[in-house]
Amino acid sequence: MNLQKFLFSLAVALTCLSACRTEKPNTAEDLVRRLAEAAQQGKMLYGHQDDLVYGHSWKVESDGDAFARSDVQSVCGAYPAVVGFDLGGIELGNEKNLDGVPFAWMRKAVQVHTARGGVVTFSWHPRNPLTGGDAWDVSDSTVVRSVLEGGACAPLFQQWLGRAAAFLKTLDGIPVIFRPWHEHMGSWFWWGRNLCSDEEYVALFRYTVRFMQNAGVKNLVWAFSPNSEVTAEEYMSRYPGDDCVDIMGLDHYEGTYVPDPDAYYVEILRRDLAWLTPLAASHGKVVALTETGYEGIPNPRWWTDCLLAGVADYPVAYALTWRNAHDRPGHFYAPYPGSADSKNFLEFYHNEHTVFLP
Repeated sequence: MNLQKFLFSLAVALTCLSACRTEKPNTAEDLVRRLAEAAQQGKMLYGHQDDLVYGHSWKVESDGDAFARSDVQSVCGAYPAVVGFDLGGIELGNEKNLDGVPFAWMRKAVQVHTARGGVVTFSWHPRNPLTGGDAWDVSDSTVVRSVLEGGACAPLFQQWLGRAAAFLKTLDGIPVIFRPWHEHMGSWFWWGRNLCSDEEYVALFRYTVRFMQNAGVKNLVWAFSPNSEVTAEEYMSRYPGDDCVDIMGLDHYEGTYVPDPDAYYVEILRRDLAWLTPLAASHGKVVALTETGYEGIPNPRWWTDCLLAGVADYPVAYALTWRNAHDRPGHFYAPYPGSADSKNFLEFYHNEHTVFLP
């Protein structure tokens, strides 16, 4: 099926929803349809990690917070359409995630954001179950094998998955995007390319999906998101199957490791989307830029000249920029009041292709 036929079939399927497109999705299937419809209409939902719980120079301080503060909202007067959170730490039974966000506050923020009409996506950076290190501990290449059925860490890993499932079930059925085992074509996480075989990675992803289903977690939209700068063949080498994926995404960041980082960011993003778009269409999946950004945003026109230029002409349902750390002044990926990119972000906000929340 080519892209035009795929988008036409989506439009036909979504005609019955045209009268209620502004209503909150009630099921995972509703959320997938909402994202597919946005892409079909040439719209891209803008997202920001941890947007409601802290920002460049602030953080939520009390249980009674209304989760109304946002760096993005302070700049453009609207909230990001997508907010991301991370479950790292839930596997240990911790009260807070790896970035210090209490899971109880995270739950409230999800409820507030979705009540506004927003979309929530969860990533997960679990600890290394074999070594006891963090998600970035790549000192042992047998970790994935150890958590699969019959492995030494299988019972512990089942407990970890159970804790994640228990938290996700407390969202009272709110449909959310779940994006585990991301950036797996690199080798900086214990589930990365050089740390396990293709077969082991696929088994890990499929096991996670089946565990959540068997645990009664019915509100998940599943995202598959390797890092960028891969080929279509490499992308599919660890694809867990159409029955385990709703969103085919990419994580693509800009960095200073090349002479002209802005041009390189746009070039690679457009190159990867050129093959991902028809590939996703052939599988009936939604395309997303599941993580992106440029730390510190040194280019004050990055939003229009890089991000928008990179996704132009491609049906990207949403793009999630990473967090604005309250305790690391240079670690920010979205504007905040007074940041050099704020003016250009307003152009990005007013662009006909971007979607925010009132």
